[in-house]
Amino acid sequence: MKPLDPRLLRLSRSARGFVLAAAATGLLRTVATVGIAWGIAAAVTEVVDVVRHGGVVPAAFVPTVALLGAAFVVRAVAAWATDDLAARAAATVKSELRTRVLARAAARGPAWLAERSSAGFATTLGPGLDALDAYFGRYLPQLALTAVATPVLLVAIGVGDLTSGLIVLCALPVIPVFMALIGMATQSMQQRQADALARLGGAFTEAVEGLATLKVFGRARRQVGRIGIITDEYRRGTIGLLRLSFVSGFALELAASLSVALVAVTIGIRLVDGSMGLGAAMFVLVLAPEAFAPIRQVGADFHAAQDGVAAAGAVLDVLDDAADADADTDAPVAELQPEHEPATDVLVLRGVTVRRDDTLIGPVDLEAPRGTVVALTGPSGSGKSSLIAAIRGVLPHDGVVTVPGSAGTTRADRIAWADQRPRLVRGTVAENVALSATPVLQEVRTALGALGLGLDPDLPVGSGGAGLSGGQAQRVAVARALYRHQRVGTGLVLLDEPTSALDADAEAEVVRSIRRLADQGAVVVVASHRPAVVAAADVHVTVDASGSVATSSLRVRA
Repeated sequence: MKPLDPRLLRLSRSARGFVLAAAATGLLRTVATVGIAWGIAAAVTEVVDVVRHGGVVPAAFVPTVALLGAAFVVRAVAAWATDDLAARAAATVKSELRTRVLARAAARGPAWLAERSSAGFATTLGPGLDALDAYFGRYLPQLALTAVATPVLLVAIGVGDLTSGLIVLCALPVIPVFMALIGMATQSMQQRQADALARLGGAFTEAVEGLATLKVFGRARRQVGRIGIITDEYRRGTIGLLRLSFVSGFALELAASLSVALVAVTIGIRLVDGSMGLGAAMFVLVLAPEAFAPIRQVGADFHAAQDGVAAAGAVLDVLDDAADADADTDAPVAELQPEHEPATDVLVLRGVTVRRDDTLIGPVDLEAPRGTVVALTGPSGSGKSSLIAAIRGVLPHDGVVTVPGSAGTTRADRIAWADQRPRLVRGTVAENVALSATPVLQEVRTALGALGLGLDPDLPVGSGGAGLSGGQAQRVAVARALYRHQRVGTGLVLLDEPTSALDADAEAEVVRSIRRLADQGAVVVVASHRPAVVAAADVHVTVDASGSVATSSLRVRA
């Protein structure tokens, strides 16, 4: 494992600034440490001279003690500044990484997300990145301190006593060797722990998402045992990591203690034979442990920060993969949006093909002017939703797609869309319709009323639409598309199975709303199996199980 992944510095401005700030505060702490060593050595020497030769305390003693106290204060302030900077940097970098990954995921669309475990992805962005607190709070400051303090302290010891400086110089490499050996031993274990955490998060999320189905088939209680087994596996791995961390800490402490003891023994011998002065001996003895402390501590903190290192590595892999090799990593999120399209009043599909698994769907050729309802039909799994995703621009496809809209707008600006799953969140009905904490209530009521849904906009809704029936939740999702169309004036409305959970009367209300949308100048594309929806359409696009597409007109528009 790398002590510091260079991608983190390249992809996060805050991380770069924090490393520089940590190096500056580390240099200040090191200078204060040298001052403390000098102050202690001078004060002890002056006191010993007074005791040995008698007389009064020299006038220089008070300034020496004052300098010693000032050095302690400076060191404490520098340590506090480092901790404060670390806490702020951890919060900022986590926010930056999450924002960039979510923006990149939105830009790549559902096809990219489908290749990954949604639960594992959520675990990495959530509790995984939270482990960066230890990485930024302990490891990176200590790494910066080690890079700055070790050479400065080594030079200071050499100036005080060249022999001791050479001993420290020869003994220092022992600790990095131990760290490298321990790092190789723990690398695979740390990766297993990261994988175990992802499996645990995935198992829990999948159990929660499928709880209703599991209860129907009497399998809910079995998930308790399954999650318990994965939890126990993670617990055993954590205990093993802690055990290895304690052993590695002991090894580093032993190496540092033996090195300091070697310096102390040589100093003691030279003090006895009179070849070394007391002041130089005290100065070197105080600094010798400090020279080994940073590199020893960075080894211990390296283990504590590995959960964050693993999560950050997974996130950086997403941000730095081959698909983004030509992207400007410092570009703002807004630059990831698609380019503006020219003005047009016609939905045009020219040779559009979409690959889903091993099936090629298409080609689709279609021209639908404003006022047209297009019915997209076919067996379940034939690729209707994939075609809608291609029209939305979130799924890679071949061919040309032109969406009706005014000049200076993007494809996303021109589309209102309702998925076949309502995807409701905790809040009120109005907040779910508007996807905003400040909805326009009158327009929310208009969208709901157009679908024959007499819900109170202030009615609370639980996560996943709890509190609403399946049909109500589905119509709230359709009302979301109507609300966006009213607010933005989108030229295209895409509806994926908008009536699959509705009875005949509710379906009739939705069909009438679809026709009204078209009559008001929108192009409406509806993926549906329901005969009432197909009967209301002007154009019928059929996708069969093999992926081939046929287009036919159902009515002649005046």
